[in-house]
Order: sequence, then structure tokens, then C-alpha cells
Amino acid sequence: MSLIIISICIVILILLITQFKINPFLAFLIVSIIAGIWLGMDLLTVIQSVKNGMGSLLGGLVIVIVTGAMLGKLVAESGAAQKITEELMKKFGTRYIQWALMITGFIIGIPLFYNVGFVLVVPLIFSVAYRFKLPAVYLGIPMLASLSVTHGFLPPHPSPTALVAQLNADLGRTLQYGFLVAIPCVIIAGPIFSRTLKNINAKPLEIFRGSTLPSNELPSLANSVFSALLPVILLGGTSLFKPLIPASGTFSEILRFISDENIVMMLALAVSTYTLGLSMKMPMTKVMGIYSDSVKDVAMILLIIAGAGALKQILVDSKVSEEIAAALIHLNMPPLIMAWLVAAAIRLSIGSASVAGLTAAAILAPTMSNYDVDPSLMVLAAGAGSLLFSHVNDSGFWMFKEYFNVSIKDTIRSWSVMETIVSVVGLVCILLLNMVV
Repeated sequence: MSLIIISICIVILILLITQFKINPFLAFLIVSIIAGIWLGMDLLTVIQSVKNGMGSLLGGLVIVIVTGAMLGKLVAESGAAQKITEELMKKFGTRYIQWALMITGFIIGIPLFYNVGFVLVVPLIFSVAYRFKLPAVYLGIPMLASLSVTHGFLPPHPSPTALVAQLNADLGRTLQYGFLVAIPCVIIAGPIFSRTLKNINAKPLEIFRGSTLPSNELPSLANSVFSALLPVILLGGTSLFKPLIPASGTFSEILRFISDENIVMMLALAVSTYTLGLSMKMPMTKVMGIYSDSVKDVAMILLIIAGAGALKQILVDSKVSEEIAAALIHLNMPPLIMAWLVAAAIRLSIGSASVAGLTAAAILAPTMSNYDVDPSLMVLAAGAGSLLFSHVNDSGFWMFKEYFNVSIKDTIRSWSVMETIVSVVGLVCILLLNMVV
């Protein structure tokens, strides 16, 4: 009976978001309370579970997500992203222009929140399309594939970061595995797939061409790349050194403190505040203004994550998680495929990749102790599933259609298929990686 109740509650969640247009955060709260009461929990216990779930999940994520958003906004506003694009264009030339855009998208997509990254790179795509007289969709898909992959697979993006917390995975290891999975995904869904899209007649609106900074106001290439990738360098580097750190002692305590992902992100932001801000003659008041604006970009995502944490806690405190675990075990399905399928089903129903990944995590988290699988790979499997076939219920679908000014048919043919390729290729790579790690 409990499994039927949870299934109905998930359907209610989907309907609230898709049919009744309820904000996902509010939808999560409503469904969490309904589920708790329906499962027989005491009314006061339901409220306490909701508060505990929200607080415990957000407590470990706020610093990483907010500082990541601040850094991403600074990368954009300082001209670092523009500098990276211009230099890669010079190096690659017209023949390999797609590869240049793909690499650019990957580099600047790591610190940038997805919606911010999309709005940033689209004017760059259009500028290149106008300059070299090449089809905009043909040029854009490789760059957008990179953004999608970083959004779904790589911390410090909200969904993979939250999945790491919920599934008790190692953030640094998830980042390392994520890179291994991301590379084939962006190559196949980007430069290779986009060759089939040359005949799509996109007519980007002039308003989206965007403005560029003068060359003499841009940071150097070394500064731009270093600042944009500093979180990755620090997270990856500290993860590699963790096994070498002594188990106890003052030195061990200091190193473990520095290697904490929250401290890593704060250090990266502090360094970039100087390298992309103060050293470029940007007043501190302007830098802080950029940081304030960036919080607006992630505020709702933080609330959605909190709502997902509430639902997870209801599943745990009501003991229904034990029933779900038993039912999933009886399915005899490989856990990585199961994680992908759960996230994919929610993605198709709701549209939001972040909500899909977080809801899947709330369902899967109580069952993790039953599986002999690396939690980092489970994070990536759920992330891959959350990217499957973006369609009309996904804001990204409409952003692509309107910015590139193409038909719904061509949007599905390009954008939706690209997202599906990323998802499926990602799952295949994760399964192969599971065989060797």
C-alpha cells in the first residue's frame, strides 16, 4: 500500500508542476505533507521531517552552489568567457570552428549556472555565425551540448552537487568520473551529431546578438582559463591528495579542512575576486553587485533542492523507504540503469533536469546501502537520466527555439535529439566505467 501511495504522490507532484503550473518548491512541500499524512505519520512529525529534510540537505549545499553562481557571473561579466572564445577561434580557425565552440562551452560551462551559461554563449554563437556565414544551429549545438553535460554531470552545478549529498558520494571522485563520461558525450552529441543539422534555417533575432567588450578591457587568456577552471583544479587536486593525507594530527586536520568542497569554493571565489575583479580595475562595489545579482539566478534552485530534501526525509521517517528498497531489489535491475530510468521518467514528465535528478535522488537515497556500486556513478547515472529528451515542458526547449528562431519540429530534431544523445551515451559510458573502477 505504501508504494501505491508514493506512486500517487509522485503523479500529483508531476501534475502540480506541469498541469497546474505550481512552482516546483511549493509542489514539493505540498506533496511531502500529503505523503507524510497519507502514510500515517503524526502531524507534528510530518512538519518536523519537512524542516529536517530541508535543513540537512541545504546545509551542505548552499556554500557550494551560491559561490559557484557568483564565480560564474564574474567569469561572464569580466569578459573572461569572451576572451576564451576569441582565443580559441584564432587557434582552431574556420575548419574546426565547432570544436573551438565546444571547448569554450565546456570551459565556461563548468562554473556557470545553466541558464546564465545559455544566455551568455548564445550571443557568442550568433556572432561567430554572422562572421563566418555558417548555420547558427550547426555551430550552436556543440557549445550547448557542452553546457548540458556540465549541468548534468559536474559539480559545482546544483543537481550533481545535490545528488552527491543525497547519495553520500565523494564530490572530487564524482568530478573525475564526470569528466571521463563528459568527453565522449560532448563529442558525439556536439561536432558529430551537428553535421546532420546544416540545413536547418535558423534566423537568430538581432536582439540576441549581444555586445562585446573592447579587447583592451579583457583579462589575459591565462587569467581567464585559470579563474574559470580554478574550482575544478582545486576540487580535483584535493581529491587526488586525500588518500595521501595522514589519518590524524594537526597537519592532517589542516589539509582536510582545505580539501573540503565548501572551503575550496570559497578559496576559488576569493582568488577570482582579485584575478578577474580587482586586478582588472573593477571596483569592489561592482564585484559585490555581480555577486548579489548571481544569487537571484540560483535562489529558486536552492528552494527546489530544499523541497526535494523534504520529500526524501518523509520517505525515510515514514519507513516507506525500506519498502521501496525491498521492491527495487526484487526488480533485479542493475542499480545504475535503475537510477537512469527513474530520473529519465521524471524528466519526461516534469521537464526540469534539476527536479528530475533531485526527485530520483529522494527515491534512491534510502536504498543505497543495498547496492555494491560506487555512489559517484549513481550520481552520474541519475544525472544522465535527468537530461533525456527535453521537450515542450522544459524551459530549455523554449529558450533554444526562441533564441535561434526555429520551428518546433527543428527544435525537436536538433535540441531534443542532442539532449537524448547526451543522456544515452552518458549511460553507456557510466556502465563501461563501472566495469573498470
